[in-house]
Amino acid sequence: MDIKITIIDRHGTPHEVDAPTDMNMNLMEIVRSYELAPEGTIGICGGMAMCASCQCYVLTDHELPEMSYDEDLMLAEAFNVQDNSRLGCQIHIKPEMEGLKVQLAPEA
Repeated sequence: MDIKITIIDRHGTPHEVDAPTDMNMNLMEIVRSYELAPEGTIGICGGMAMCASCQCYVLTDHELPEMSYDEDLMLAEAFNVQDNSRLGCQIHIKPEMEGLKVQLAPEA
C-alpha cells in the first residue's frame, strides 16, 4: 500500500509523492528514488546515520520512530540543525505516516 507524503526539495519546491509502506523503505530512499536531490548529495553513507546528508525538517505532527543514539549523535555534529531535524535514513515509511510533510535541509 502506498501513502502520500510531501517532500520539499532544497529549492523550496513541494513534491507530493507515493511512498510504499510494504518495502521497508526509508525517507532518504524515497527522496533518491524520485531524484529530489542531486545524485551524491543525499544518503552519502548509505543510510547508516553516519553523515547528515539526508537531514530533513519534519513539518507535520506525525508520530515518528524515536531517535536512536546514533541519529542523535550525528545531528549534534550536523549543520543547519533545527528542533524538528531528523535523518531521513532513520524514518521508515509506515501507513500511519500518510500526509507526512518534510523539507530537505540545505546541503552542508
